[in-house]
Amino acid sequence: MPRRAPYSASKWGVVGLTKTLAIELGSSGIRVNAILPGAVDGPRIQAVIAASAKTLGKPVEEVARVYTTQAALGRMVTALDVANMVLFAASDLAANVTGQELVVDGYTQALS
Repeated sequence: MPRRAPYSASKWGVVGLTKTLAIELGSSGIRVNAILPGAVDGPRIQAVIAASAKTLGKPVEEVARVYTTQAALGRMVTALDVANMVLFAASDLAANVTGQELVVDGYTQALS
């Protein structure tokens, strides 16, 4: 992610902490996972899109399209998508899942 070094560094810190805590706490039966959402549709991302559109002199719809087309599923993540991953990770269905990056982003490979 060009020009986003501090953001990227902080995210990698979360991943490293997650994996280390999973190793350290696993023998006590404690699972540790990181939930990594993509762009979550809502007031914050809509404000980011509006500000970007203003800065770029482009219509909001055009900038919003960039956020949806950068994901393989063609849409932004919803708060419900993230909540469902939290419920899964906390459930017995994920009893043997630890030290993982649980990505909820519609398979986003590039950021605008």
